[in-house]
Amino acid sequence: MKTILRLFIFVRNRMGWLTLALSALFFGIILSMVIPRMLGNGIDTALRVTDSSFLWWSMDRETAMWLVAGTIIVASALRGVAGYIQSYLQEVVSQKVSYDVRNAIYDRLQRLSFAYYDKAQTGQLMSRATVDVEAVRMFFGMGLIGLINMVIMVTAISIVLLLMDWKLALFTMAFLPPIGFLAYRFSSRIRPMWMRTQELMAELGVVLQESLIGVRIVKAFNRQKEENRKFSDQATSLYEQQIGIAKQMSVNMPMMMLVMGLPTILILWYGGAQVVEGNMTIGDLTQFILYVNMMVMPVRQAGMMVNMITRTVSAGQRILEILDTESAVKEKPDAKELGKGEGSVTFENVSFSYDSVAPTLKNVSFHAEPGQLVALLGGSGSGKSTIANLISRFYDVTGGSIAVDGIDIRDVTISSLRHNVGISQQDIFLFSGTIRDNIAYGAVNATMEQIEAVSKAAHLHDFILTIPDGYDTWVGERGLTLSGGEKQRLAIARTLLINPSILILDDSMSSVDAETEKLIRQALDKLIIGRTTFIITHRLPIIKNADLILMLEKGEVVEKGNHNELMAREGLYYQIYQSQLMSQEENHTEEQ
Repeated sequence: MKTILRLFIFVRNRMGWLTLALSALFFGIILSMVIPRMLGNGIDTALRVTDSSFLWWSMDRETAMWLVAGTIIVASALRGVAGYIQSYLQEVVSQKVSYDVRNAIYDRLQRLSFAYYDKAQTGQLMSRATVDVEAVRMFFGMGLIGLINMVIMVTAISIVLLLMDWKLALFTMAFLPPIGFLAYRFSSRIRPMWMRTQELMAELGVVLQESLIGVRIVKAFNRQKEENRKFSDQATSLYEQQIGIAKQMSVNMPMMMLVMGLPTILILWYGGAQVVEGNMTIGDLTQFILYVNMMVMPVRQAGMMVNMITRTVSAGQRILEILDTESAVKEKPDAKELGKGEGSVTFENVSFSYDSVAPTLKNVSFHAEPGQLVALLGGSGSGKSTIANLISRFYDVTGGSIAVDGIDIRDVTISSLRHNVGISQQDIFLFSGTIRDNIAYGAVNATMEQIEAVSKAAHLHDFILTIPDGYDTWVGERGLTLSGGEKQRLAIARTLLINPSILILDDSMSSVDAETEKLIRQALDKLIIGRTTFIITHRLPIIKNADLILMLEKGEVVEKGNHNELMAREGLYYQIYQSQLMSQEENHTEEQ
């Protein structure tokens, strides 16, 4: 129940609607309690040949019958209106809770650092934001009101029954503990099953998502059968789990109905004897049976309530697991805004590890002056991309410090830091939308002239003009309608539009041909003026023109300096440069 109590925080701002729904519920319960009384009174009135009474007033039988019938009709109509208001308002509350929970999950996911997503599965997260939220919505829409209705109805009817015939009432209510026991036993069995069901649904979503995203790879490697088998196996596990739950419910519900049906049989036997002896009228017996049936109805839903509560607890735990997760990158309460600076970057004995075991960077130190072009060179896993990620504070260093314009990046707000650092990552991601929207993603208020200017700088403008809809051309999911080089140039334009003081191009030339690379390089020669630029690349012309080259190996800076300085040392950089130069010369000879 602790989980459900924590979820009530999302109802806090909806208490007005919930109070109105509960008021309608209470009004409906009062009217429901009146109807059996009127029916019993009507039966007794119809069976009498002398004058009768209606409530406290004496009157002839015909008038009393009309009043009873009228009261029942009015009470039933008003109960229907109250039920409509209650249903509508409880649905409003549940939808608003669902809205708030989904927004809270999304907001939390947006705040979490890269470290969280390195381990999280997208399908699992999507399941929690959809399936689990829907389970919570159902509870606040039906379960909460149903639970309150059950408690009030059972309590109110128990009091009425005790006032009518306390012996028969106690005899009837003796069946409530067994019903409670069955509900408790069912709850203990079904809770872990629902938890596992939620997990299996999320795992199925992961398989589906991966197969859809990688559909081109699946088809290219002719793995359709294997993927179908993987999905079928996961779907079978979910099916078997849900069948197990259905078996538990199919056993529990008949047992509860049997236990709840026994009181009616015994009431007819005992009550009939009381009527024969003159201790109870037929109308009183009818009232008693109707009240017992009214009490049985909410108790009969106890199994469904338990099922709903256990599912809500399972879903709530998975939702709260996200909401309770703290970002590995935290902003200080007194963090200051980083203004538009010159763009100097200083690494002071920086160490970092993704898993807190194997170090990715070890005591890296360097200083990039404003406006310098810095080339990061090294093999796979040497730490080039890690340096780029640390500058933007996607991760926090495990040792040392990083300063931008002389200020430790942990002392400034994350948003102001990233406004000053533009990064074009190795894995280009484009959103479903127009080319214009994707370029202006980081600067939504940019004018068309500004968008065209950065497109020209990235040598994308001429290509855009060749397609029918130009800048309004729709880009498919993840930009699959564009080539690798086109996506790369669009990403560069998107980064340039925010006009950062620090620019990071993570292997941004990897998907462009030689001619396009030449054009981009010419544009970059102008754009890097007044902007500190980090380039992760193996292209010799770019490396050669860099003001500072950082040669990385196994997370350490083994050499640093400009091209001439490193060539004079004849170290690792010299060997790599000579190797690539010879390879290019051989390729050139073969082409001739």
